[in-house]
Amino acid sequence: MFKNLFGEISVFFSYPRHLFILAARLLIAYGFAKPALLKLSDMTATASWFGSISIPFPTFTAYLVSGIETVGIIGLVLGLFTRSLSVLLSFVMMGAMFFVHAPNGFSVATNGIEIPLYYMIFLFIFASFGGGKYSLDNLLFKDGNDE
Repeated sequence: MFKNLFGEISVFFSYPRHLFILAARLLIAYGFAKPALLKLSDMTATASWFGSISIPFPTFTAYLVSGIETVGIIGLVLGLFTRSLSVLLSFVMMGAMFFVHAPNGFSVATNGIEIPLYYMIFLFIFASFGGGKYSLDNLLFKDGNDE
């Protein structure tokens, strides 16, 4: 009985799986938007902040991170170069967790690593599965996992 129920549930959720990947891509892109815009709005202040939290080469790193985030947002929205951009964005999340959030513990309530960790897990999913059926990756490279 449970085996049948599990099978039915699996089949039911297999139909909209590409919509779930699309929704996740758009939500993660939206989550990156405000921090990226804040960095881009004042790169001098961003570089200064990066220096104050001991990020090496703060000016270079500020431009690099802002560039990766900006291109990453566009790529996630379009589903273009999803796998590669997700890996790059994962490195940004690792840096954010190490330099910004780790001193505050785990909980989101204390600005800990919880939310960046969730982002990174989603990015690993995108790196593993690609942009899904509703992506330019699928249209251009047939990388939609249409199994």
